[in-house]
Amino acid sequence: MNIPNYLSLARILAIPALVAMMLADFKGHEIIALVIFVFASLTDWLDGFIARRKGEVTVLGQLLDPTADKLLIASALICLVELKLVPASAAIIIIGREIAVTGFRAMASSKGINIPASAFGKAKMGSESWILGALVLGPHYLGKIIMGAANVGLWLVVALAIISALEYFVRFGPRVISQPTE
Repeated sequence: MNIPNYLSLARILAIPALVAMMLADFKGHEIIALVIFVFASLTDWLDGFIARRKGEVTVLGQLLDPTADKLLIASALICLVELKLVPASAAIIIIGREIAVTGFRAMASSKGINIPASAFGKAKMGSESWILGALVLGPHYLGKIIMGAANVGLWLVVALAIISALEYFVRFGPRVISQPTE
């Protein structure tokens, strides 16, 4: 295990604390949840930065990093649905996209095809982190206007999720479908 893999593991281990704080009912729990979410989100950026810079990209890291990302985002979204801060339809689209793209990438990988993250995929992840962070903080701290902006941002994330998934499928689908399994 290297530092980037430990950072991905830290992201996964932060999820139970995030969920507990998001669903807690005491004054200031949202701030603690936000700090945990920001920490976890920063480990995502940092593990990739270190892995690429130091040439420490590993097979374990290639599995652990996206798994940690998906677990973090899905956990936050499910809690936000429970708190009635995110419509279930938005969460289903975003989580469904993650599952579909992950499955598609696994199928491509089994055929020797690597599908790198696209600009739309990176934009989705970046905006998703900012918007979910704002929603984790909630209306008590943000007020109606900023929460309204965060809700608009959520639907932009949904649109980016759909667009980036379509981009992957259109760009790589024909090649993945026509390539025999190795």
